[in-house]
Amino acid sequence: MDVVALSRLQFALTTAFHYIFPPLAIGLGLMLVILERRYIVTKDPDYERVVKFWTRIYGLNFAVGVATGIILEFEFGTNWSTYSRFVGDIFGSPLAAEGVFAFFLESTFLGVLIFGWNRVGPKMHYFSTWMVFLGSIFSSIWIIVANSWQQTPAGYHIVERVVNGVTVKRAEITDFWQAVFNPSTIHRLLHVWMAAFILGAFLVMSVAAYFILKKRDERIWREAYTRALWTGAVFSLLVLGSGHFQADMVARQQPTKLAAFEGLYKTPKGGAPLYLWGWPDDRAQEVKYGFAIPGGLSFLVHGDFKTPVPGLDKFKSDERPSNVAVVFLTYHAMVGLGMLFILFTAAALFFHLRGTLFRKKWLLRFSVLAVILPLIANETGWGAAEVGRQPWIVWKLLKTKDGVSPILTKTEVTASLVMFTGLFTLLGLIWLFLLTRKIRAGLEPVPAGAAGTEEGALELELGMGSSQANPETSTQE
Repeated sequence: MDVVALSRLQFALTTAFHYIFPPLAIGLGLMLVILERRYIVTKDPDYERVVKFWTRIYGLNFAVGVATGIILEFEFGTNWSTYSRFVGDIFGSPLAAEGVFAFFLESTFLGVLIFGWNRVGPKMHYFSTWMVFLGSIFSSIWIIVANSWQQTPAGYHIVERVVNGVTVKRAEITDFWQAVFNPSTIHRLLHVWMAAFILGAFLVMSVAAYFILKKRDERIWREAYTRALWTGAVFSLLVLGSGHFQADMVARQQPTKLAAFEGLYKTPKGGAPLYLWGWPDDRAQEVKYGFAIPGGLSFLVHGDFKTPVPGLDKFKSDERPSNVAVVFLTYHAMVGLGMLFILFTAAALFFHLRGTLFRKKWLLRFSVLAVILPLIANETGWGAAEVGRQPWIVWKLLKTKDGVSPILTKTEVTASLVMFTGLFTLLGLIWLFLLTRKIRAGLEPVPAGAAGTEEGALELELGMGSSQANPETSTQE
């Protein structure tokens, strides 16, 4: 491997590990808002215990996410100094805004969220929960703005300067809002948010199912599971539509990426097929062992089954992804998992509406493990988007091989890659250990002398507060 490949591998490792935590923060932040609202409305102390439980989980994820994010930012300077100089003027504004308007907002109110239960009133605490959630949302906005700009640049011009006898190119902002609202920002933001909301919902469902199977605090965990289920079901459907609109944007702005997504090595004479699965062979320039809908891709892009979609053969060989197999497989893994989320939540809702959900032990056991799936979907979606734009690090402006630090050596990158691999392995094991310990500890015990309440115990139907008994709400099977 050369310096470029090693630097890409190191950055991919760092980003993949870091990207576990921002979607968790966004998704779990939404679930905290939903669950604490039920506490504010019902005054049910069990809801307070549940929110305190998830607050501890949130604090752990926030700490690890910040640590890994700092490492990621340092790599821009150590491994990608040419790239950083090229995009510095563009990225400076959104990243500064992320620090001022998002990180400080989130971290400030996080203190109130974690330590303010006995120091501020319930409404002030709920306000802090909202601010922490919005802080994670604002943070994602500015990060996605920066990332989207390098996918679809807008609102800039190229300035050339001579530094020490060498001509240096640099992109500078000419229109801030045009750069912010570049052609892919909104599509990517909505898709990232919805994927994060699904992850947060599946995490709550996983833990709730675990305690239901263990018969610990069943009533409140059943309610938490149900609310998370509705959240996951709604956003699983919405992310399908978001994905379609984003793919349509990719077809217009990054046609080589779309061709790689679908393994379209050669431009068909008629309609382009839509592969449901398959195995791309980069050497043979074809998808093997696949099943495709004839003309399906043409229908999604053009609205008919006959209009051709340009394949990779329509573009220069040095301006298209070199590893189509990785792009194809990660993209189809993300899409396939998204369809699985719809099927799973639809089945769970079907049993819920029939009043038999919590009698389905197999479904609860699947729920415990299912949280892994949206994590994989987030990672493969990121992988498909980033590898799919290669060989460009900034679309049509700067190639990845031209963005590395000029004085970087293979030995330096190899040594740091080994060090970070060991560090992330250790950090990941510590995080899993602490996360597992916090989850198994369960809810705080009910204070001595405090009477539990059944108020709102039957309000499982989207907060409608049905007064009729539901066989699911009983702790007796």
